[in-house]
Amino acid sequence: MRFVRPVAIFLLAFLALGAFVGAVSMIVHPCSNQWGVMPLSLLQYSPFHSYLIPGILLLVSNGLLPLWVLWLLLRRKPLYGLWVVFQGCVLLGYLTTECWMLRVVSWPHYFYASVALALMVCGLAMRRDSASR
Repeated sequence: MRFVRPVAIFLLAFLALGAFVGAVSMIVHPCSNQWGVMPLSLLQYSPFHSYLIPGILLLVSNGLLPLWVLWLLLRRKPLYGLWVVFQGCVLLGYLTTECWMLRVVSWPHYFYASVALALMVCGLAMRRDSASR
C-alpha cells in the first residue's frame, strides 16, 4: 500500500492546480468567453448570470480545500485519510451539481469523476492502513 499515499498527493495537487487555473479565469473574466469553450449560454438553466460565483465556488471547494487536505496528508495529521475521502466527495458533489445545472455532461466530467473516486479509494485505503498500525 506504499503507492496509495503518493497517488493521493499527486491527485490532490493536480486537482488544486486545475481548479486554480479554471477558477481564476472564471473570476477574472466572468462574462467573457476567454478560451472559447464556455459561452454564457451554458448558464441558461442555472441560477447564475456570469461565471463569478461558480468560479469562487470552484476555487474554494476544489482549489483551496485540496491544498488544505494535501497539507494534512503531508503532515500525517489525524484523520487525514478521511479528509482525502471528503475531498473526493466534495469533487463528486461539485461535478454532479454542475452537470445538473448546466444540463451538459462532457469528457472532463467523467475524467474528474474518476479523480474523485480515486481520491475516495485512496483515502479509505490510507484510513484502513493507519488503523492497522
